[in-house]
Amino acid sequence: MSFPVRAITLDLDDTLWPFAPIGERIERVLDEWMREHSPRTAERYPVAEMRALRDRVFAEHPQLIHDLSALRKLTLQRALTESGDDPALADAAYDAFYAARNQVDCYPDSIDALARIAAHLPVAALTNGNADLQMIGLSGHFRFQLGAHEHGAAKPQASIFHAACERLGIAPAQVLHVGDDIEMDVVGAARAGLRTCWINRDGQPWPHEDPRPDLHFDNLTALADWLDAHSHRQTDIAAA
Repeated sequence: MSFPVRAITLDLDDTLWPFAPIGERIERVLDEWMREHSPRTAERYPVAEMRALRDRVFAEHPQLIHDLSALRKLTLQRALTESGDDPALADAAYDAFYAARNQVDCYPDSIDALARIAAHLPVAALTNGNADLQMIGLSGHFRFQLGAHEHGAAKPQASIFHAACERLGIAPAQVLHVGDDIEMDVVGAARAGLRTCWINRDGQPWPHEDPRPDLHFDNLTALADWLDAHSHRQTDIAAA
């Protein structure tokens, strides 16, 4: 398949790096922090109970689903308060969480492929998560990072895709959104009028008849190869 692309919006978690190891690290770091700074909270909310509390807080505040940092802080405040400790400690606990959250191990193909992709086209990070590309050290590959918290709505809402396109100055039909999540990334972007690329590292079958992704690869290197092979199409559209 060949079509013109003038820019790329790129998901982060489970597209550039796996999130599961980050989630495990976050839980371990928070538990260790609580054991040192709030033993009563650590006793009342060990890892499994803290995870369940987080899920309850998220469910109780659907209006904040676009702001994972706010939900995490609410969870920490709740845990500290219910343990009889000072909820003001939540800020320092969040700092420990956030440092752990931004320790990422990219997929083996990601960094080289990202550099190749960014050499072809402007790339914008588009994420529902709260990763910080500056802290991670990858911001140089991106024109900007647009998060759901900053925008005020999360994928798959069309508005966040359109906001990224407006910031790029490129019509949605000429922007390729790249991500791993079937609903949040592929279906959401397609319904917003963008072209779509599904990064399917797990070999899942595509579950929908329509919409279907325009491109379907098992890693980012394959996308970089596709861009290499179709670079004339991008040049033509950029010069139009």
